[in-house]
Amino acid sequence: MSLEDAALVLARRQPLLRARDLTQRGLSTVILGRLVAAGKLERVARGVYSLPGRGLSEHRSLAEAALRVPKGVVCLLSALRVHGIGTQAPHEVWMAIPHNSPSPSLDQPALRVVRMSGAALTEGIAPVAIDGVSVPVFDPNKTVADCFKYRNKIGLDVALEALHDGWSQGKLSMDALWRYATVDRVATVMRPYLESVTA
Repeated sequence: MSLEDAALVLARRQPLLRARDLTQRGLSTVILGRLVAAGKLERVARGVYSLPGRGLSEHRSLAEAALRVPKGVVCLLSALRVHGIGTQAPHEVWMAIPHNSPSPSLDQPALRVVRMSGAALTEGIAPVAIDGVSVPVFDPNKTVADCFKYRNKIGLDVALEALHDGWSQGKLSMDALWRYATVDRVATVMRPYLESVTA
């Protein structure tokens, strides 16, 4: 099997392929340029490749962002979309990154970055498989608590819609909401709204 064939076999197994994936298997990244020139691969984002015409999911931009921002976690409006909560359809990928990380500079996909630290960044992560990539996404309960924490960025109306819609769909639990409200230090803010959904 030629080196190019080996790269194509890898591309068939991984819908989104990075140069790093080739180097980890001892393959030269020069192969990527040759395969793109021959029309056997297409560059879908900087440093990310796929087979031409391959049908990818509606959340492909989240997989691309996860590949390019390895310390990031999909959050807020993008996480609501993944979980099917509310009506928000963000035009950019919302990602939480550590306070000390440099801001990622991506041309595609467009990113909206929020900074978190400690338990607010590490708890409530539920990886989701998107186009062969394990994408870290905050679970529904953590996402709703985050919506209240970042209500000045996204709007209190979005946080309320997420709480009511997630609750009516049975995707939220009161214990988990309280736990993440405490982690995010918004328990006082959320208390009256949490009491209203159980009334």
